[in-house]
Amino acid sequence: MNNRVEFLKTVTPFNLLPEHVLEEVAEQLQEINYKKDTVIYQQEITKLRGVELIVDGEYESFFYDSAHTKRLLEYYRTGFCFGGISMLVNRKQSIRTVIAKKGTRIYFLHRKEFRALCKAYDEFFQYFTSEFGKLMLNDEFSHFFKRPATFEESYIASEQLYSRKIESIEYRDIVACRDDTPIFEAARMMAQHKISCIFVRNAAEDIIGYVTDITLRDNVVAQLLDAHQQVSNVMDNPIISINTEAYVYEAILMMFRTKTRYLLIKKDDAFVGFISRTKLLSDQAQSPLVFIQSVKLAISVSELKRKWETVPQMATQLLGRGVHAEIVNQVITTVADTIAIKVIESVIEEVGKPPAKFVFMVLGSEGRKEQTFKTDQDNAIIYEDKANEHREEVREYFLEFAKRVSDKLNFIGFVYCEGGFMAMNPEWTHSLSYWKRNYLSWMAESVPESVVKFSTFFDCRHIYGEESIMTELKEFLDKELENPMEKLFFHMAKNALQYEPPLTFFKRIRTFTKGSQEVFDIKKAMTPIVDLARVYALKNHIFDVNTGERLKALKDKGIFTEAAYHELIQSYYFLMSLRLRKQATQIIQDKTAPNNYIDPETLTKIERVTLTEIFKTIEGFQARIRMEFTGSLLG
Repeated sequence: MNNRVEFLKTVTPFNLLPEHVLEEVAEQLQEINYKKDTVIYQQEITKLRGVELIVDGEYESFFYDSAHTKRLLEYYRTGFCFGGISMLVNRKQSIRTVIAKKGTRIYFLHRKEFRALCKAYDEFFQYFTSEFGKLMLNDEFSHFFKRPATFEESYIASEQLYSRKIESIEYRDIVACRDDTPIFEAARMMAQHKISCIFVRNAAEDIIGYVTDITLRDNVVAQLLDAHQQVSNVMDNPIISINTEAYVYEAILMMFRTKTRYLLIKKDDAFVGFISRTKLLSDQAQSPLVFIQSVKLAISVSELKRKWETVPQMATQLLGRGVHAEIVNQVITTVADTIAIKVIESVIEEVGKPPAKFVFMVLGSEGRKEQTFKTDQDNAIIYEDKANEHREEVREYFLEFAKRVSDKLNFIGFVYCEGGFMAMNPEWTHSLSYWKRNYLSWMAESVPESVVKFSTFFDCRHIYGEESIMTELKEFLDKELENPMEKLFFHMAKNALQYEPPLTFFKRIRTFTKGSQEVFDIKKAMTPIVDLARVYALKNHIFDVNTGERLKALKDKGIFTEAAYHELIQSYYFLMSLRLRKQATQIIQDKTAPNNYIDPETLTKIERVTLTEIFKTIEGFQARIRMEFTGSLLG
């Protein structure tokens, strides 16, 4: 018995327990020997009866992927306690597959006794939660551990198929021609209205058929038909219609049943519009890529608004299925970019062709492709230099253009920037030469205020217009950064040290009171990683805008080690995942405006422990910045 007690004193976390408790535990241990290699646990299948302490020999542990390849292979030897994490966080199921190697001897402790120790000794329990928190920072472990989506989560999008009515779908106005209209005239009308289907009316104004792009291809071009013939000779029919009170799924079934690609929409015995099968199906699709296509097909600002309002549901589904936060960010950003491009194109149609080549760029989190659901507008315009006599005319056009774009984006849900970083602000719409002078003055001045502006506009990205203008600006900056910039880097580094991780002296999460809750600001908690990636990227002439891409480029250049890169990237996207899930929950479940405040008590113990480890990591990197850029550990 004394030998078992002495052995327990060498096993973490049993060595944290009082000796009289160890004596009681020693009495409960059962000895098990494995005389040959034995598969003792299968991932997500085998239930654990308790924990196992390896006395002699070795456990081989790994995940099987879909190809039955061993992943994250690990070996546990004398003094290792196996099974505690699976018992506590995985419903007693083994997280990994485990093989006991020949000659292995273990002590087994039943789960009843193990749980009693966890309840009685918090430090003992915290050891397992802390170890699991560290494991979850590993992307590969996190991927294999993630639970599949629940039925409720995957049901969100498909449920709308059966509950939405046709009246809630955005449909097009009917464009029609008379039955005696020449074919070429009908085709011209289709081109003018940018439609793929035109309806045909008779003398009594009844709709008697329709002509599509396919009709023109099959019935006219392929047949070498004279385009001067009247359109009634080649039109398709019959006409299929559906009432606005019908459900979406009924419309889809009708289209498949009748093999029609277009439905007329009827309200009160009158046709009010039409919809294509492509648009109807794309509206219902759960795939983010197909959803983005449906955004491209939107035909009004109101419809774009509705599209943006559904993005939190899609993001929740993706995160619930274990999709990495970086990918979810990309999906959100792509949707936001698509909406902005649609708005820009609609404004150009309203105000006319631009008088000069230009680029519309986005800044800040949108510029970094890290958009969340609490977002405002950050954008600017650069236009090509024009002769003096046209400068005011060009500037007047782009300021009016920018105001209309911002107004529409605000309506959709991208609210005005409180700091005024918008193209509608005359300060942020200028010629290329003016923008070059802006950057030069910010770099030369290098005071805290100008450094904030420089940082904001270093995180810039082209989404519409002449990308060559942006390329020229970056080449100009790249050349200027060859000059000594110690003062600029000093203030950027100070900026990166402005927000300290919310940890108390005893390494607990520091909170502040917001309403009735004790919370921390997750955006501010993430900011140091964004800032340090930016300052190192700038110093090393890296013009990637995304934080993850910057960190990878810094690793590839040898600025960060492989280990440092993985610590930062995993920490950043763990925080981003928490932030997106919190905001999506506020929008979908709480029906409130999203914010960046998180109450640690709403998180699991595992998440809290992981956060603490992340904040420690950030503190370490901030110490590195202090030394490299300010020359002092105290900053």
